[in-house]
Amino acid sequence: MKHYEVEILDAKTREKLCFLDKVEPHATIAEIKNCTYYWGFAAWMAYYINHPLYTPPTYGAQQVKLALAIFVICQLGNFSIHMALRDLRPAGSKTRKIPYPTKNPFTWLFLLVSCPNYTYELGSWISFALMTQCLPVALFSLVGFTQMTIWAKGKHRSYLKEFRDYPPLRMPIIPFLL
Repeated sequence: MKHYEVEILDAKTREKLCFLDKVEPHATIAEIKNCTYYWGFAAWMAYYINHPLYTPPTYGAQQVKLALAIFVICQLGNFSIHMALRDLRPAGSKTRKIPYPTKNPFTWLFLLVSCPNYTYELGSWISFALMTQCLPVALFSLVGFTQMTIWAKGKHRSYLKEFRDYPPLRMPIIPFLL
């Protein structure tokens, strides 16, 4: 449940926008869509995962453990990228800089993609889909991937436009592909 709150807050870090029982009166259509997306998929996934007829993953505990390990690694990577981006500019500054890897190995993905936070997020949801082997989770991952790709392409374009020395080998979200 906390993950969805973080995602909603991440969309607009300046204030809380969406709660389970209400939408803030000042919310925009985009914010209402965001809340509907997260809460709708959360309910759908929870229904299937907790249904009495739910079938455990094909390869049992091994599949769950491997997918869980990948999920945790991707969450640590996502957190590391957010910390690196947070530290990129001093408090109160409007100056934008090119993000580069730090000593933290999770940030090395900056060598290959403009938006490694989205890459890690995608990895988390794919691993969760493998862990649960559930269609709603797979569809959530696909819809999320589509939206994050749109955002990543936009951010990548703005980096290329703003910084002449932007690393030419970086792709928006998936190394060497997209």
